[in-house]
Amino acid sequence: MERSQKLSAEQPTYFTLNAPPSLVPAKKYSDISGLPAPYADPHTKLRFASADEYASMQHMPSDIVNGYLMVRGYTSAVG
Repeated sequence: MERSQKLSAEQPTYFTLNAPPSLVPAKKYSDISGLPAPYADPHTKLRFASADEYASMQHMPSDIVNGYLMVRGYTSAVG
């Protein structure tokens, strides 16, 4: 019944509602474990949640680091 009702162009629908951007900052998650990550390595740009993850990141080859960054969608290459 609701699908057959004709809506005017001015009547808001779920798809036409405009909302301002969220004031809450985006959540950041660890690239290794998926846990909430308050830290980021400035050299590799990987996010991490604990000192153990950071220690394991220090021994990763650059192609593995680039793989994690590609999965996240980060575009800058690590050298």
